[in-house]
Amino acid sequence: MYLKKVDGPRAVTLPDGTVMTRADLPPPETRRWVASRKAKVVKAVACGLIPMKEALERYGLSEEEFGFWRAAVSQHGEDALKVTTLQRYRQL
Repeated sequence: MYLKKVDGPRAVTLPDGTVMTRADLPPPETRRWVASRKAKVVKAVACGLIPMKEALERYGLSEEEFGFWRAAVSQHGEDALKVTTLQRYRQL
């Protein structure tokens, strides 16, 4: 089996003890962003699996948008990334 050379780690252990790999990340062509996919990208950057710059380029995100995702997760948890609850958390 051939493994593509990548900068940085291939897998990281999250604070809850689970292991996250690059294969767990959403595909680069993702267009429909659900809360779980957003949370995976935020976790990957926070734990050092991928650098923020790579995440922004890979998924076509702006720094502002990614910053909002990160702030929402840190303040209110993954539920804050759901579109149905987005306005409620932005008002707080």
